[in-house]
Amino acid sequence: MSDGPIGEVYLSAEEIAARVADLGREIAADYAGLEPLLVAPLKSSAVFLADLSRALPIHHAFDVIELAGYGDRRSGGVRMIKDLDGSIGDRHVIVVEDVVDTGLTLRFVMRTLQLRAPASLAAVTLLDRPYRRLVNDINLRYVGFTVPDELFAGYGLGLEERWRAFPDLRYVVAETLPAAATDAA
Repeated sequence: MSDGPIGEVYLSAEEIAARVADLGREIAADYAGLEPLLVAPLKSSAVFLADLSRALPIHHAFDVIELAGYGDRRSGGVRMIKDLDGSIGDRHVIVVEDVVDTGLTLRFVMRTLQLRAPASLAAVTLLDRPYRRLVNDINLRYVGFTVPDELFAGYGLGLEERWRAFPDLRYVVAETLPAAATDAA
């Protein structure tokens, strides 16, 4: 696996694992006896979902959705191309995100799921960039790390479908990427 435009490690695998374990304990304490349903958008949230699921010492289930953008990415145009496999009515649902930036995608997911009458609806993100938020009407209850305005790869995050397999989170050296790649990231 070539490192290409991949730079230094920002968060080590050990740092990520420790924080995911903390998040698992926090969620378990808040949802004790409730058997929550974790819902994650594919693809980049898959690694975080798997690790968070293993870190949760309470009964829970998980499901995945897949989203696709359309139009100008900054406008927040999102559509669902893979829906949940089952009903979430009267379930305690936690949306598992990899990164929350503007909040537009998370707001779309939360509003879509809220229409299905869950008992409760909250979100957890591994990485947060609150200074980029365009919307505040999202229930982002759990945050792994607040990160700088940089591109990252690894721990499930990819760029042009590459570099997702790194066990740690690494900087992407944007100056080495073609303009189209930085526009898409």
